[in-house]
Amino acid sequence: MLLSNQTSKTNESLLSACKRFTPSASLILAGLLIAPLSFAHHHEADEQSEGHDHHQEASQPHANDPAVAAYQAANDKMHEDMAMSFTGDPDVDFAKGMIPHHEGAIAMAEIVLEYGEDEEIRQLAEEIIAAQESEIAFLQEWLERQEH
Repeated sequence: MLLSNQTSKTNESLLSACKRFTPSASLILAGLLIAPLSFAHHHEADEQSEGHDHHQEASQPHANDPAVAAYQAANDKMHEDMAMSFTGDPDVDFAKGMIPHHEGAIAMAEIVLEYGEDEEIRQLAEEIIAAQESEIAFLQEWLERQEH
């Protein structure tokens, strides 16, 4: 607990300094500042646990959940598809990387439509599907025009 408190005070000081940087620099610094909090929380949990078996125990309650299995499969496919060879052209690389990213978003939205119950989330999922399909079509057409 003491490590978390010290880390929090340090992070608050550093976050105020981040406000003076550009937005992208602030995001990078914020990410770097979050890592120690995660580390501290993880290791405090380790002290209360008898070993590292708590990682497996935490996932066991959802092991047979079909929604979790579907999300995991969609996530794995998206990351596999995003592992691409880069061209060195930032525009082409962006377009090529965003297509599988958007396909992953569509897959996740379809999963929540199958298993989810909250009407606001279901509506958002439908909007995401429509938007992402449109953006995929644009990116594919753009890549064809670029001869990629």
